[in-house]
Amino acid sequence: PADARPLTVFMIAGEESGDQLADGLMGELERRLGGRVSFVGVGGERMGRHGLQSLFPISEIGLHGIVPIIRNVGNIMRRMRSTAATIAEMNPDVLVIVDVPGFNLGVARRVRKMNPRVPIVQYVSPTVWVWRPGRARWMRPFVDRIMGILPFEPEVHRRLGGPPCTYVGHPLIERFDVLRPAPGERPSIAEVEKPVLLVLPGSRGSEVSRLTDVFGETVAEVAKMRGPFDVILPAVPRFLDEITRRAANWPVKPRIVTGEAEKLAAFRRAHAALAASGTVTLELALSGVPMVVAYKVDVLAKLFKKLVLSRIHSIVLPNLVLGANAIPEFIDQDASAPNLAHALLPLLADTPERRAQVEAFGRLDALMSPGAKAPSAMAADIVLEAAGRKA
Repeated sequence: PADARPLTVFMIAGEESGDQLADGLMGELERRLGGRVSFVGVGGERMGRHGLQSLFPISEIGLHGIVPIIRNVGNIMRRMRSTAATIAEMNPDVLVIVDVPGFNLGVARRVRKMNPRVPIVQYVSPTVWVWRPGRARWMRPFVDRIMGILPFEPEVHRRLGGPPCTYVGHPLIERFDVLRPAPGERPSIAEVEKPVLLVLPGSRGSEVSRLTDVFGETVAEVAKMRGPFDVILPAVPRFLDEITRRAANWPVKPRIVTGEAEKLAAFRRAHAALAASGTVTLELALSGVPMVVAYKVDVLAKLFKKLVLSRIHSIVLPNLVLGANAIPEFIDQDASAPNLAHALLPLLADTPERRAQVEAFGRLDALMSPGAKAPSAMAADIVLEAAGRKA
């Protein structure tokens, strides 16, 4: 029978986060199929552990910012064409594209033209709810299913005429054990002399260069107003030198930590955070850490800012999931040290502002639960269904 032969899954991830998502899905597929599955495609170290030999390094396609993309556009287009041709010729049981929509949707569209028999599943919806909503309808002819990781995405695609979208759950909801403090790990704010403040200036070079200094000035302002507190700064290893240099003259010396385990340990100890906008805000909210969020965009993005803010009420993920602006956010010139310090100060004591955020975070678990199954199990169901196998 057809189900007896091994399943061939072609997968493309172009970033660390995609490599992690794909890893969970691949492990689940191996478990369901008793190992009778082979993976081919483009991926990182984690995907390599499941036997996937990447056609080329994922760093070639996981580029951010307009300038790096323009500079590498020739190579990106070549990779897009050759990857699509490889898939069309190989005729896998299913193609799973993970995030990186610029590259992956280009590949998917070409595959659909060259070999319409290959089912195409997209893991992580492009942010059509904020950028280029017309993309939802544009994707429909060549993406068969979308596996969304934010609970409001199925409704957004339905409204915009996008492909069928199912909320499979955010990967973070499988990590409560490492995100949430054990008894005694985070003493009550009312009991501590020196609360712990987390400072998170971002994981991309542009964010680190735009936010680290203003975050340092914010810490200085708060120190003037409230007295002693501890600062922990989890740094992405490749920006460690730059962050260390920029933080050298801060009046409150941060303890700079690197690596995932150290970062999560800091989350479990922290009483409040000052963070760049991004997935980290969802990590903090699920960990129960009240925060203030800042974002500074590049010159070209400034042109789109008004347009974006006319479509959504917030740029902070937990606010979007909650449908309410529970977390204060400051964009561009509003992200000044005085503004940030003023919003941060009440979070370092037992105040109504602090309690309101903690209360809002309590609603996230129910909103983000996809049901009885874990996200990787939900994702595996959809991939097997698309491949014509019994889930």
